[in-house]
Amino acid sequence: MNEPVRSLEALPKAHLHLHFTGSARVETIRDLSEKHGLHLPEALRDDWPPRLSARDERGWFRFQRLYDAARACVRDEEDMRRIVREAALDDTAEGSRWLEIQVDPTSYAGYVGGITPAVEIVLDEARVASALGGTQVAVIIAANRMRHPLDARALARLAAQHAGEGAGTVVGFGLSNDERRGVTAEFAPAFAIARNAGLALVPHAGELLGPTAVETTLTSIGPDRLGHGVRSVEDPRVLELVAESGVALEVCPGSNVALGVYRDDAEVPLREIVRAGIPVALGADDPLLFGSRLLAQYETARSVHGFSDAEIADLARGSITASRAPADLRAGYLAGVDSWLAETPT
Repeated sequence: MNEPVRSLEALPKAHLHLHFTGSARVETIRDLSEKHGLHLPEALRDDWPPRLSARDERGWFRFQRLYDAARACVRDEEDMRRIVREAALDDTAEGSRWLEIQVDPTSYAGYVGGITPAVEIVLDEARVASALGGTQVAVIIAANRMRHPLDARALARLAAQHAGEGAGTVVGFGLSNDERRGVTAEFAPAFAIARNAGLALVPHAGELLGPTAVETTLTSIGPDRLGHGVRSVEDPRVLELVAESGVALEVCPGSNVALGVYRDDAEVPLREIVRAGIPVALGADDPLLFGSRLLAQYETARSVHGFSDAEIADLARGSITASRAPADLRAGYLAGVDSWLAETPT
């Protein structure tokens, strides 16, 4: 007979690592490909979720090719609005109270008249979706490390123009794509612009590359959170640096396994990170390609890593505290976590 457990869907949580195109339902991308008369790779049609690995250049190229194929299906304002709307609905169903969705507007600018209209569309739909009363949606603008650092500065200035608090505003600035490309320190001026605007600094580091990349990002950018950061465990000194910095790690187990960073869920060093005293916010990263959403990350913590409900509650608290949700919302969400833990399991 199974022991009673608390519902993970009912646990209030924040979702801080979700990419715009990567958040899409695979059915939606299929619909959009038909709408625009585009051909999708088999891995997004009949053999989903795709089998991926990004430990080498060839593997990353396949991942990027699939991502680009999906992104090419998002070609007008309604497509963009649908992505935001469905991401909010999916997060609401999984108990996410606050979502910070990450978008590089240059990817869609050519279809909607520029990077500014692209951002304004996402922000407006974030406000519309938030008004439905489910998860509250804010936006992170992310630069692409494959592009010139000057492009990142332009995006940082755009993010600063839309900076705010609460749903439907830009709350952070990120840096994504292949960690093995670009020089992290060269993006520091863009992050300085974002910092001066009061935005959270949330670059990716420490998934495809090891602890040296984490240390470089800490010292050159001074982030508030790190996207991934899991490979800091490979160097005890770097792991201690992360802990001392107070930086939260956006840990995405499904991504780590799908991209071949770890062989299976059990290898993801979630326990080691938590044991080091580092705040953790679990994230789904790119459900479109990895086949798992936010709830699955919490289920992994419970079923694979053996986290008790008290420890899972701490993970949820970490996500909420690391978020840029307004203080009154954070307080309410944290109270909800306490209530969840106080309930008798059924």
